[in-house]
Amino acid sequence: MSINDLRTDIRGNVLLPGDTAFDLAARPWNTAITQSVAAVVEVADADDLANVVRYANRAGRTVVTQPTGHGATGDIDNAILVRTGHLDTVDIDPAQRVAHIGSGAEWGAIQTAAAAHGLSGLAGSNPVVGVTGYTLGGGFGWLARKHGWAAEAVRAFEIVDADGRRGRVSADSDPELFWALRGGGGDFAIVTALEIDLFELPQLYGGRVSWSAERTRDVFDVFTELTTHAPPELSVWLQRYQIPGAAPTVAIDFAYLGDEARGRELTGRLDTVTGALADTRTTMTPDRIGTITAEPTDPSPSLSRGELLTDLGDAVVKTLIDAPVAPLLNIQIRGLGGALADTTREHGARGPVTEPYALYLLGLGLPHLIDDVKAAFTTIVDNLGAHVTGKKPYTFLAPGESAAAAFDTVTLDRLREIKQARDPRNVLRANFPVLG
Repeated sequence: MSINDLRTDIRGNVLLPGDTAFDLAARPWNTAITQSVAAVVEVADADDLANVVRYANRAGRTVVTQPTGHGATGDIDNAILVRTGHLDTVDIDPAQRVAHIGSGAEWGAIQTAAAAHGLSGLAGSNPVVGVTGYTLGGGFGWLARKHGWAAEAVRAFEIVDADGRRGRVSADSDPELFWALRGGGGDFAIVTALEIDLFELPQLYGGRVSWSAERTRDVFDVFTELTTHAPPELSVWLQRYQIPGAAPTVAIDFAYLGDEARGRELTGRLDTVTGALADTRTTMTPDRIGTITAEPTDPSPSLSRGELLTDLGDAVVKTLIDAPVAPLLNIQIRGLGGALADTTREHGARGPVTEPYALYLLGLGLPHLIDDVKAAFTTIVDNLGAHVTGKKPYTFLAPGESAAAAFDTVTLDRLREIKQARDPRNVLRANFPVLG
């Protein structure tokens, strides 16, 4: 059976090695990753997806779905790579505070549509990240301390299962699969659409204040104080940057889900650190929430490492605050807690995270820097020792890591049982498979 047969099964575009547009279509968002896939299928609709999966069953192939290419690992040799960019519908029901969105939609589009009604989704920090992959992995951004994981906001999934059958999954129709899809990754079915809760957010105050690196200790002290006492409506992240050719800087990014007056009161300690280089604090609408961290929105080569921190003690300060950032680009510490740590909530497969802080390390994935960046990751984590738990959010996993790092043993065993029951031939593969 030739993979070229796919062209007769679907309305969308099938690209094979050697085709003019194949290399660009196969490229993930992280251009440091190479994906040696057998074909790229740009599906036109959910029926196309079902036909791709049925073909894969007949041909003994694996299907990997990447709406935007974020989170790619490169570990998908000879798979059929599916792009769902054409499934990008966004329908808002403001009365019910619900969005029905196609699996190819990006957070920026959802936030723009919802903001017109004073509503917000549980968006991340980058507007070009796809909603589906982010949500299947749990997903946490500026609203998470108040409202929990993005996966918790899902009311229903529209899917194609491992046999190529279309269906709708909710807590009532299929509670076990619904639980797995809410934070367990993309191993269990291909999502074609989601129905998610939206949240009232008529006022939002946030932005970034940055200083030269000489003020790092002062800024860290403010960050520690703010995150220790922050209400769930306030999220605060510390950023240390070393951009090639520029002087090192330190910044506080924050979002307060409320009015400016109260937001300024809660974050007033920022003004005690003098000499700010830039200050973007302002009242904003939910569609601007993706601008706070000013993250790149074009593909680029990078390496990353994520961890969860138990505290901000002396070893953490010595390793993450006092040491140089280089050869990395960025050291980020996010304050967690709030709804993310609430053990009484029904979090789905993601479960609560009780560690108070998340660490994200970022470096350029250029050939002449890769070894130094990887060595820096290892040194930092080794120096942190028991201050990192070894567990991490699914969306912080990096190439070479296992999904096992994102779940406790009981959860991982349950996810594996669901995978084996729903996809015994392992036709569907996530970026970080639970059986890997």
